[in-house]
Amino acid sequence: VLAADYHPGQGKMGGVAHVRLLNLDTGTQWEHSFRAELKLEELALEIKPMNFLYSDEDYSVFMHLDTAEQADIPNALLGERARLLIPDMAVSVEFLGERPVNVTFPDILELPVTETTPPAHTGGTDSTWKPAVLANGLEVMVPQFIKTGDAIRLDLRTMKYMDRAKGK
Repeated sequence: VLAADYHPGQGKMGGVAHVRLLNLDTGTQWEHSFRAELKLEELALEIKPMNFLYSDEDYSVFMHLDTAEQADIPNALLGERARLLIPDMAVSVEFLGERPVNVTFPDILELPVTETTPPAHTGGTDSTWKPAVLANGLEVMVPQFIKTGDAIRLDLRTMKYMDRAKGK
């Protein structure tokens, strides 16, 4: 269940729960409505803290922090998020039995800027933005004062610049 919304019934009509579901085998999402009194079976997912090691064409390899156990996770499961991986990045991997079914990334990631134009002095108080390429190849918009070599904090939920990383 990805999201749920409950609508109470009126009179003799029972309530209805509208839910958005995810098929863990195929990654397909769909919406469905259930009677509110219907019970769903809860899956027992095990969540393990892991660090990203490396990727090849088909898989990304993660290692458990305490046991050194490694997990090969298909890049298809990661989708576009695979571009965000950097060495030693801490993530949470959800397992259904022995099979990884989801990878939860941190909300904020610090990355160095590898390429951007020099600051443009606009002379005013307006805030203008310019494109910057980060160490993982991602292009984001940053404020004019950011220079090549600066590290920035990126909000991974919105894929937008947050602020300059402290102490960098």
